[in-house]
Amino acid sequence: MREDDVDGNRVHRPVLLQDCLDLVTPALSRNGAVVVDCTLGLAGHATAFLQACPRARLIGIDRDQEALDLATGRMDRLGLSDRFIPVHAPFDRLGEVLDQEGVEEADVVFMDLGLSSLQIDEVDRGFSYSHESPLDMRMDTGQELTAADILASYSQEDLTRIFRDYGEERFASRIARAVIETRDRQPIRTSSQLVSLVESCVPRSHRAPGNPAKRVFQALRIEVNGELDRLARTLPQAALKLRVGGRLVVESYHSLEDRTVKRFMAEGLVAHLPHGLPTVPVEAAPFFRDLTHGALKADRAEEETNPRSASVRLRAVELTREIPGTRRRSLAGRARGDRYGHRRLRERS
Repeated sequence: MREDDVDGNRVHRPVLLQDCLDLVTPALSRNGAVVVDCTLGLAGHATAFLQACPRARLIGIDRDQEALDLATGRMDRLGLSDRFIPVHAPFDRLGEVLDQEGVEEADVVFMDLGLSSLQIDEVDRGFSYSHESPLDMRMDTGQELTAADILASYSQEDLTRIFRDYGEERFASRIARAVIETRDRQPIRTSSQLVSLVESCVPRSHRAPGNPAKRVFQALRIEVNGELDRLARTLPQAALKLRVGGRLVVESYHSLEDRTVKRFMAEGLVAHLPHGLPTVPVEAAPFFRDLTHGALKADRAEEETNPRSASVRLRAVELTREIPGTRRRSLAGRARGDRYGHRRLRERS
């Protein structure tokens, strides 16, 4: 998650900032080096990257126009705007954005998959179960689908699948059934209505620490914004756009994101060949080098000063050679969504 200082009223706490700097700066020493921040937010990490790497320029992508405007103002105030290009787009258009900007290869692709403090703290955005607010949850307020729309129109089967797969909610079917029964009497439009409904479905003896509705809120947010689908399409685009020696750096905040990132990076860290071959053909050899050796986590000191860092998992790899032809074609297909097995539930609703 990202917590940023835009106007002096918020504490500037980009998560694992020093670790991120240590990972990106070795790849940004050349003149004209390009770092792409796929989740610009309020530019906490982005401004630090440009300040630490005076030869680099940064393309900042965000689907939230309000965040993009605030980040652009911050770059102006810090005198960094001459090396900064803001782009209003979802990050799964990464390849298209770089093509439009005339960038053939990037030196760093960075992703901070958490919500920004702008999204969390603005009550009317509906991301938090701790405040009374409309059930919106859109990162891009220009899109139509909201969390309230999902609760009003999805079938019990699809709601169960969302709560189970995206929220890892044990009582998914019970909650989905309660949604259907409740909406037949009155629309579910606010966070307090949903929290109350979930509380009535989850036995106290089976509740994890914290608000029992947090998994359902997570599941709805993922579905509203297509987060896992977009991530699965974006990671291959990032790999295809890296120059040799370039780095892919990703911060995740829940197990579904981290699992997707971990599995993708692992594909480039191992040889793809039948067991028992005496040599590894060039086509099958690994093309990533593991920079973090697993996931880095926030230490206790950072968790105490920035509680939103508690769940972070930071992973990074370096591209060590050109991606061979067959694997490049496979990545290109997945970047288009051709080989991604799960279809958005909304497409079937």
